Amino acid sequence: MKKRTLMASLLLAFAAGHAPSAWAAGEPEKEDFEGYLFAYFEGGGEGKWQEHLRFALSNDGVNWRALNGNRPIVASDTISESGGIRDPHILRGEDGRFYIVATDMNTVKNGWTENPGIVLMSSDDLIHWKHSKINLSKDYPKNFGDAYWVWAPQTIYDRKAKKYMIYFTLQRDDRKTLISYYAYANKDFTGFESEPKRLFSAKYGSIDNDIIEKDGVFHLFYKGNTKDENGKEVKNGIQQAVSKSLRGKWKEDFKYLDAYAGKTPVEGSSIFKLNGKDEYVLMYDMYTSGRYEYQTSTDLYHFSEPKVFTKDFFPRHGSVISLTHDELQRLQEKWGYVVRYEFESQGNPIIRHLHTADPAALVKGDTLWLFAGHDLNGNQSGYVMKDWLLFSTTDMKHWTQHPVPLTIDEFKWAASKQAYAGHAVERNGKYYWYVSTNWCGIGVAVADQITGPYKDALGKPLLTNKDCFDSKHSWACIDPAVFIDDDGQAYLTWGNKECYIVKLKENMIETEGEVKRIHIDESHPFTEAPWIHKYNGKYYLTYASEWPEKIAYAVADRIEGPYEVKGVISEIAGNSNTTHPAIVNFKGKWLFISHNGGLPTGTSYSRSIVAEPLEYNADGTIKNIPPTAEGVKPM
Repeated sequence: MKKRTLMASLLLAFAAGHAPSAWAAGEPEKEDFEGYLFAYFEGGGEGKWQEHLRFALSNDGVNWRALNGNRPIVASDTISESGGIRDPHILRGEDGRFYIVATDMNTVKNGWTENPGIVLMSSDDLIHWKHSKINLSKDYPKNFGDAYWVWAPQTIYDRKAKKYMIYFTLQRDDRKTLISYYAYANKDFTGFESEPKRLFSAKYGSIDNDIIEKDGVFHLFYKGNTKDENGKEVKNGIQQAVSKSLRGKWKEDFKYLDAYAGKTPVEGSSIFKLNGKDEYVLMYDMYTSGRYEYQTSTDLYHFSEPKVFTKDFFPRHGSVISLTHDELQRLQEKWGYVVRYEFESQGNPIIRHLHTADPAALVKGDTLWLFAGHDLNGNQSGYVMKDWLLFSTTDMKHWTQHPVPLTIDEFKWAASKQAYAGHAVERNGKYYWYVSTNWCGIGVAVADQITGPYKDALGKPLLTNKDCFDSKHSWACIDPAVFIDDDGQAYLTWGNKECYIVKLKENMIETEGEVKRIHIDESHPFTEAPWIHKYNGKYYLTYASEWPEKIAYAVADRIEGPYEVKGVISEIAGNSNTTHPAIVNFKGKWLFISHNGGLPTGTSYSRSIVAEPLEYNADGTIKNIPPTAEGVKPM
């Protein structure tokens, strides 16, 4: 993915919704595309969640992650006549807008009965959508009053007509034929300009038509079939017809293109071009087996052996468009980060495209991994945190944001639904992420790789308020941090108003021995957010102190204390009542990482992670760390 400065990203984000693209009818602008959007519906699972519009993203067109936790992007009962949608087709328009058409159908509610409707949607930014509906039998009763099924509508830009053509398969009340019709959309994309006309009539009928242009030839892919002399279907699969004119005449090629023709039923074919490659992906819905596979081609006539997508959802008949860097960003800002995103830090705050808090850092080789809480954007009246984020860097300048590795929904027992501060460590080839959920306790999630996904290791809290024996308030069991000593013993510290410590067993998911309290004198009282690191054989406990919070520290010869308070190293964080320390050695330099409310939209509830160099005096005390805009220089 291309790396851009923040300012460049902001400028491109504005332009992306307005600059025209040639994707709809020709080659994409390869230099601008950095990912893909998959629009689909699901036909399985709980009935009320089927047949809604969903989105997924990919960096490479093969590995996909669902947006919004695979929940609907738009609820179908708000946009359709039937209460459901199927077969969504998305198009990047020549005018810089985006268009979706879908079958207006709710099989969960109505079964496979009459559905003469189409849903039309349009958007300037892929976030906000306008919609309208067409009912073919009601809107055009003279020639389409007997419309029974209207299936799988799609849109393509007709360069000659300079209009958007919507085409679909129609079956009438006699249930004898499956013929493709088309009509041009009106200027507002809210209906047809005029009555539909015939587009394509395959010898044995067709459904799920999908048209793409290459080298002046239009290729129409569809689900076709072969029948015997008695009219009985003996085979079906993906076929194509070609034409030098969008409106035909179409020449059928009766060869089956998919690898499963006559073996396993397929439908819902859709084709898209890979970014930066002269290669096309023909994907299809294997609806009876629950699979979704694809084959590739460079000429649209000869296709590879089938390949399998990786995905965390179960799509039915969908479609794909390419996305720019900024479109990927915009969708993830709205619905959550699910694919890699690369950016350059411009100093403090390190991350400026979203709000982050409660940093924890883990160094592996030449990479610093930054685990972070995630505040919703400004104007919150309290902490609204639903997931945890993960970033990495090799030089403190160039950063990668990884797909969301952990959400609060993973902890079924966490009735608070609050994703508060956490800390991750590596042990015995696994990664353990300790998180707080406010009054529900501290949980631990485990993963086989640092990027996750992380899964609840216990199905219950590791620690609760019952373990905070000197505390009387409900939020005492928060802010876990782990330190693994030189002898391999792991310790967990946490707390609010009082600081607690306990040993962890080798398995990292059970405590060992009694919980103890670390006593901090009242010169710089302990508030929350403990972090332990070791320097020259001594234990340094940094923590948030007083309110609004400063960062103070204390030093001990033993990890359990007694600790001697040394003073404040970082004053009140700008525009935030809270702060949260993390201290690591990266490439031979000590770093101090915390958060403030430093973005223009920043508040105590919309915070941002910052980093500064940390230095020691000759006597082992830590030098004061003033806030700077520059932060840590590239390393």
